[in-house]
Amino acid sequence: MRHRPRGDSRGILDPGRMLREVRFRRRLPVESLRPWVEHYWLIDWALSAPFEQRVVPHPAVNVVFRRDGEMPECGEVAGVGRDLFRITLTGTGRVCGVQFRPGGFHPFWRRPVTELTGRRVPLPAGRLAVPHDGVCAATDDERCRALDALLTTWDPEPDPMAEEAVRLAEAIRADRTVLRVGDFAARHDLPVRRLQRIFMEYVGVGPKWVIRRYRLQEAVEQAAGGPLSWADLAADLGYSDQAHLVRDFTAVAGVSPAAYARSVH
Repeated sequence: MRHRPRGDSRGILDPGRMLREVRFRRRLPVESLRPWVEHYWLIDWALSAPFEQRVVPHPAVNVVFRRDGEMPECGEVAGVGRDLFRITLTGTGRVCGVQFRPGGFHPFWRRPVTELTGRRVPLPAGRLAVPHDGVCAATDDERCRALDALLTTWDPEPDPMAEEAVRLAEAIRADRTVLRVGDFAARHDLPVRRLQRIFMEYVGVGPKWVIRRYRLQEAVEQAAGGPLSWADLAADLGYSDQAHLVRDFTAVAGVSPAAYARSVH
């Protein structure tokens, strides 16, 4: 288990600009929640002009609390997003988010996570009660302690299948040689149909989608890093050719890889 949160910018389009406009940081949850929770993410802003941020979503559920200016705090469960996520921030505000590990929200939700895919459900949702005082109006340490307490009261159920889903999704993210569902299923001694059922029930999307999304996020991150050969990258990420990568990248990010690279640099 990691002792510090991820430091990469995977999925964040133009992360340099984002860091100039807002205060963004990640924090780890209390140890007992780490099998299910990837990290907390905290954002504060005080803007003189509107700022739009775009994100290529991870195959993960997020619980998000937001307070704009003096408005009341609101919360929602955001299921796995298939499309590019866009948000425009104005004035002042703050967000406290929980990014669950792919597969890690099921023990809290206790129903098929596909119910949430592509949806944003206001809190409280069913048995997921929220604190009366909210979680946004405090120091970083206090905000994280409030999230720890909240998730603990949600009482996640032990679930060996959720643990397997988390392990399998992490294997896809960590190993860029994973390119095909059949090969991945064979590597883990699983029938393809069982693998697909696990992912749909616990992650909210199928394994093919997860593989393609993680590889596409690698393409986004590499495009922001400097000049590269798109043909070589397409081959490395398992695309049939450069044109296939360009189509996927453009469909999700809203711009071609070359246009995105030019805008960042």
